[in-house]
Amino acid sequence: MKKLFILMALAMPGMAWAQDTTAVRYNREIQEVVVTGTRHVTDVRHLSQTVTVFDRPQIELEHAPSLLPMLSEQVPGLFVTARGVMGFGVSDGSAGGISLRGLSGGSGRMMVLIDGHPQYMGLFGHPIADAYQSFLAERVEVLRGPASVLYGSNAMGGVINIVTRRMPADGVSTQATVGYGSYNTLQTEATNLVRKGRFSSAVSASYNRTDGHRANMGFEQYGGYARLGYDLSDAWRARADVNVTHFNAATPGTVDAPLVDAFQRITRGMTSLTVENHYEKTSGAVSFFYNWGRHRVDDGYQPSAGETPLDYQFNSTDYMMGLSLYQSATFFRGNRVTAGFDWYRFGGDAWNEYFAGEREGERETIKGMPQVQDELAGYVDFRQSIGAWLTFDAGLRVDHHSQAGTEWVPQAGLSFHLPRAAEVKLSASKGFHYPVIRDMFMWGAANDQLEAERMWNYEIAYSQRLLDGRLTYGVNLFYIDADNLIVSQMVDGRRQNVNTGEARNAGVEAQAAWRINATWSVDGNYSYLYMANPIVAAPEHKLYVGGTFSKGICRLSTGVQYVAGLYTSTEPVVKEDFVLWNVRADFQVAPWLNLWLRGENLLAQTYEINLGYPMPGTTALAGLSVKF
Repeated sequence: MKKLFILMALAMPGMAWAQDTTAVRYNREIQEVVVTGTRHVTDVRHLSQTVTVFDRPQIELEHAPSLLPMLSEQVPGLFVTARGVMGFGVSDGSAGGISLRGLSGGSGRMMVLIDGHPQYMGLFGHPIADAYQSFLAERVEVLRGPASVLYGSNAMGGVINIVTRRMPADGVSTQATVGYGSYNTLQTEATNLVRKGRFSSAVSASYNRTDGHRANMGFEQYGGYARLGYDLSDAWRARADVNVTHFNAATPGTVDAPLVDAFQRITRGMTSLTVENHYEKTSGAVSFFYNWGRHRVDDGYQPSAGETPLDYQFNSTDYMMGLSLYQSATFFRGNRVTAGFDWYRFGGDAWNEYFAGEREGERETIKGMPQVQDELAGYVDFRQSIGAWLTFDAGLRVDHHSQAGTEWVPQAGLSFHLPRAAEVKLSASKGFHYPVIRDMFMWGAANDQLEAERMWNYEIAYSQRLLDGRLTYGVNLFYIDADNLIVSQMVDGRRQNVNTGEARNAGVEAQAAWRINATWSVDGNYSYLYMANPIVAAPEHKLYVGGTFSKGICRLSTGVQYVAGLYTSTEPVVKEDFVLWNVRADFQVAPWLNLWLRGENLLAQTYEINLGYPMPGTTALAGLSVKF
């Protein structure tokens, strides 16, 4: 707590350290309620954590099949690696690594949720970037900083929660989109939403493909989603959903060491069943979810180095299943108590399958496989408002892992509601991350004695809304103190995973948005990240400035993003600086027909995000959307 008070002393004398309550763009109304920071719907002003919200109109205006590029541009402190015009892939040469304040989702320190259910690979513990498609999302909420009290291990650095599509009132809505552009890139999507009385449904499908801007860099993806809901009564409702995506991704290797026949064939799926209750003074839910994956990976070969084709492929299956329940209640004025229970089971199997040579038809199990691990946790979150000027937050989670032991996870925060629609927020929260199956059991560096990684995040924020909410601004100041991080190093003559890593990160995150009038709006965000130990794919500086013009049938948006001090390698040190200028245009030529255009990297910048994988120059896609 001493570090939190030091931050307060540094921040108060004239700086405005803010909480970003929403990403305000395109003349839309400010969102004031979220679910990610509490598991139940709450006014964002009462949260001591930093939450950024994107709603459906903004997602649609991006005209992108993946949600992650928008988040990388619009969320200060968050960065997503990329390697081409479409698709992220997995394994060597892949992209889609999500970094928040220097903590990487590729290391399992960043959690992605769909309707509050964790989504990550059961063996390696990381998100699968190509599974987070835009057609899923009604809104996206990004919580910056630890959310381990509510969500456990992989929420050490933060949470991205995708809230799925739904029809708000009785009726039927169908939308289809198709676009085509550079490098023979095709993207399609169709969604049908229905609500009739107590029944609701959502069905979506998509197909995307590209040849890529380099040889051997094709990408193809099929996706589908279905959700059924039924209101059992005025207070109780049930829903069930299923989401499946399959993609084929080719990896060309680095420009200095090109690969042939390097590809991945990946299938990911999830399904869930949830029953919710909503009363005047209490609300809660019980849900069961199951995620699964099937991976086939060929690492390819380098003809230039005299290599010959591999005679085997890496195969794996994984799953994660869980049962979650919580209930939130108000016992007296200004009070809210949430208590919950989580049980997760995750695991899988991995093997090499030979398809040629003397061992054709053989299956070689990876040492240490198969594996199953369990996580069991209980938590309580207490919030109390004192008058109209202060909200106090405190939470505690007790979490037990079948291999790594037990973690106690506290957090606390204060929210001061000041005159002139201003907010000051203080928080101190612990995050943790259990070792994953790969680190403990797979391949030569495995160590089944690994413990949990741990960190504390100290944060102070200031934000304000002016001009009846048309102008918002804010700044955050944070400090991260992490230890027990898992690193690979030489121990007694062999490489081994050990808990000896540390991270000392500090930074500033700022954002502002101004809806000037019905025609014009501007917005921007900036983040600076100090890292005592440099981290790959975590830029020191990230700046975005954008504007939107909307009049009649025309809606235009443009933005410039500046990235500096992006480490693509730390040994040796390689850093990248670049400026990207992107444009979006929509033309509502009929009530049912919309024409659109997307242009990226219009300055034709030459840059890399993954070392050895140059990004494409200027690209353009155009298409149409129909609604009926």
